[in-house]
Amino acid sequence: MVQLNSPEALESFRQEILSKRDPKKPCISICAGAGCVASGADEVIEAFKAEIEKQGLAAKVDTKGTGCPGFCERGPVVVIYPEEICYLQVKAQDVPEIVEQTIKENKIVERLLFEDPATGEKAIHESDISFYKAQERTVLCNNIKIDSKSIDDYLALGGYSALTKALSSMTDIEVLEEVKKSNLRGRGGAGFPAGIKWEGSRNAPEPIKYVIVNADEGDPGAFMDRALLEGNPHSILEGLILGGYAIGSHEGYFYVRQEYPLAVENINLAIKQAEAYGLLGKNILGSGFDFKVIVHQGAGAFVCGESTALMTSLEGKVGEPRPKYVRSNVRGLWDRPSVLNNVETWANVPHIINNGADWFTKVGTDSSKGTKIFSLVGKITNTGLVEVPMGMTLRDIIYKIGGGIPNGKKFKAVQTGGPSGGCIPEEKLGLQVGFDELTRAGSMMGSGGMIILDEDTCMVDVARYFINFLTEESCGKCVPCREGLRQMHRILTNITQGKGKEGDIETLEELAETAVEASLCALGKSAPNPFLSTLRYFRDEYEAHIKEKRCPALSCKELIAYHIDPAKCMACGICFKKCPAGAIDGEKKKIHIIDPEKCTKCGTCFEVCPAKFGAVTKISGEPVPDPVPEEKRMINKKRPSKESPKGK
Repeated sequence: MVQLNSPEALESFRQEILSKRDPKKPCISICAGAGCVASGADEVIEAFKAEIEKQGLAAKVDTKGTGCPGFCERGPVVVIYPEEICYLQVKAQDVPEIVEQTIKENKIVERLLFEDPATGEKAIHESDISFYKAQERTVLCNNIKIDSKSIDDYLALGGYSALTKALSSMTDIEVLEEVKKSNLRGRGGAGFPAGIKWEGSRNAPEPIKYVIVNADEGDPGAFMDRALLEGNPHSILEGLILGGYAIGSHEGYFYVRQEYPLAVENINLAIKQAEAYGLLGKNILGSGFDFKVIVHQGAGAFVCGESTALMTSLEGKVGEPRPKYVRSNVRGLWDRPSVLNNVETWANVPHIINNGADWFTKVGTDSSKGTKIFSLVGKITNTGLVEVPMGMTLRDIIYKIGGGIPNGKKFKAVQTGGPSGGCIPEEKLGLQVGFDELTRAGSMMGSGGMIILDEDTCMVDVARYFINFLTEESCGKCVPCREGLRQMHRILTNITQGKGKEGDIETLEELAETAVEASLCALGKSAPNPFLSTLRYFRDEYEAHIKEKRCPALSCKELIAYHIDPAKCMACGICFKKCPAGAIDGEKKKIHIIDPEKCTKCGTCFEVCPAKFGAVTKISGEPVPDPVPEEKRMINKKRPSKESPKGK
């Protein structure tokens, strides 16, 4: 293994790697991120290798598994370079056709291309796909180009050049000042300026300091950090080394959640490779700077995403928050100065050192600079990871990148910031994405979760769901969080079950205020956000649940009933056959009816009723119509020939 003992040796080795690579040589990149692996990417990779070998093309074509490029909705994703031909939802059986048509004959397999649902146009190149067009991919851009298990791939794309620059031509103070000047804010939730946090640790008198990667990504629907760790681990590692150099730390940690086995595997491999090349360990690149890295796996507690709880867990104790009389960047891990930033924050650092703070600040709003990665999930056409410039509107993210709401449904709200975030309604879609902008709207940036909700979503139930999650994840150390959230969840559950009463909203507001003001850590202080934001923008839904015992979204099980419209029922028998509770009575040419005593409100009848009939409807807040008398249940009419919209 090559030992790189100077910046010159690293650059020489980089040129040696590049000299062995032909930029015109076809390279088949297959996403090997966890999402695509779950969809069969491993089989696709093996099929490509076998087919390339079979066709005698091994010397002419490269094949590699890469990191996640973001378009998870359409995985497994295959990109063929240098033409950048992008195929989606590729299966192992598609591989022989791709090799024969695209690799050998330079033809396009059109059925595997992205087709714009609005225009019907097909996109050959990855950059032409509407999902990618409006993005600005700075941190994610190399995921699909790099074999995540190869340090040489990272070096070939300029990897560790920021470290070379810092150790050879910048002092530690200059690195710190460049990060401060960039106004890089922590991408893990609070948005605290990274440079100021680093400066506090550097100036602390204690000589032993630590830098830590927070990869305890526990937000429902969030997978930004996982994708970076799995796909480009060396970028985070390089950022961590730079942070250590800037503050005078010689020891770093990756705190990775137990549920990310592929991320843990890849970061451990990256550390071993960097050590073998002399980019970690003693006297890095002959600079005199020593640095080592340790990987620690968390046990899955959501609260360990909080800085002091994470550090307590790292110390081998129960992961509970502690009072911040002194900030953790001054007294953190083992009571020593400790800089904690999340994965995405560290991954931005090499770009800032390479390109300069002025380059970084050209993108974004006045107070939020650079790009931000979001996991776009929920009731959205294109789910996946998106990287956008700070300042892009929510509307552009949801409609230009996300492709809007599927199945002709209406947009209702977007939930940002993870379980402690808030819900932003349609009238706020013009809001620019930024730390302060989202906070003023009653939500937060968080780590970057973005869950889209449509018209069928009950906002009271959304608040109940997230409060329940936070109740279960509370460490229980302080009363306002432990007991306050439990009571909030109890009241919200009662409201969704039709047991709400006058005064419940006021009680919830009091409990929320107490949690915000008196909780020990950020989990408890931000936990009421789901309730407060939904009450702020959807108070009418709370009042409908309490006063009218009605769920406007027709979602809350205890507040709805199912009814078969006799004017639309064509006695097709599908609902009768599929009902798991045997609650439907009917036969051929006889209008079906639902027995409310037997009905479990599972919704199967509503789902299976053909759209052209739309006979099954949901009812809330009003009496269920009387069943059709037995003598009038016989059908003597033809089935409709045209498609009609399904009833709600």
